Amino acid sequence: MIKLGMKARDKITGFEGIIVGRAQYLTSCSQAVLVPTVDGKGLARAGEWFDEARLEIIGEGFTPPEVPSTTKPGGPQRDAPR
Repeated sequence: MIKLGMKARDKITGFEGIIVGRAQYLTSCSQAVLVPTVDGKGLARAGEWFDEARLEIIGEGFTPPEVPSTTKPGGPQRDAPR
């Protein structure tokens, strides 16, 4: 089962990252966004969306309590589905 915070890899491209968001659609397609680690210069890289069936879990990653949210929920999401 895919959960937020898990580390995953796309089976087709090899793209790896932490699952930071999920989208479930009326047509039963479920997707997850993987956000990779920073690049060699320490710059953040963009997350990418993948169908959940393409993902394999490769690590525990983080639990929500380890990544506390702000007191104000919401706000801009740079990795929103496109």
